[in-house]
Amino acid sequence: MANGRRFIAGLFREHGGRLVLLFFCLLAPLWLFVELADEVHELEAFYFDDPLLWRAHALNGPALDRFFVFMSAIGYQWGVVPADILLTSVLLVLRRWREATFAGVSFAGSALLNLVTKQFFQRDRPSLWESIAPEHTFSFPSGHAMGSATLAMVVVLLCWHTRFRWLVAGLAVLFTLTVGASRIYLGVHYPSDILGGWAAGVAWVSGVYLVLYRIRERPWQVR
Repeated sequence: MANGRRFIAGLFREHGGRLVLLFFCLLAPLWLFVELADEVHELEAFYFDDPLLWRAHALNGPALDRFFVFMSAIGYQWGVVPADILLTSVLLVLRRWREATFAGVSFAGSALLNLVTKQFFQRDRPSLWESIAPEHTFSFPSGHAMGSATLAMVVVLLCWHTRFRWLVAGLAVLFTLTVGASRIYLGVHYPSDILGGWAAGVAWVSGVYLVLYRIRERPWQVR
């Protein structure tokens, strides 16, 4: 019994970080995405979708319109995508091959996965009111939510062993939440689309990380 306890304690000392990442950042988000996807596939309505959309729409005004249109724009094509390319390019220039592979595979795989899942589920966009920034592609999962969550997760993992990790994590969470809120405010995504995008992005990046860093070294330790 004592040997068993020592073994378990040693296991958590050695691999505790990976076990936490495995459960909270891979298995839990994956479970959430599967639950949401199953309901979407069966054309079930989520009880919280419409009320949250209407509550967000009730806040509309010129200032918030401008702010959330801006956040929506930088939440994908004018912010997240250029940041993905820039981060991967900088890592390649610095010859941080493993980190560059981690970032590149995370970003490219997330985008491809989002396109494939949208085509599979083919969920229509909300149509409760006419949006000031309409979208015409499918809705589930949200590409903005998934892309911003992917970028945030990659940056947090790459910075985790630095003294700036909590600052980076806080800013990453704030950015991801704001981008998701912008899509709900604009009426172009259901809240369940946002949850699905966040869950898929976090799970995908965590899976890529666990595959690439099975050895003891972390990204900041590999030479």
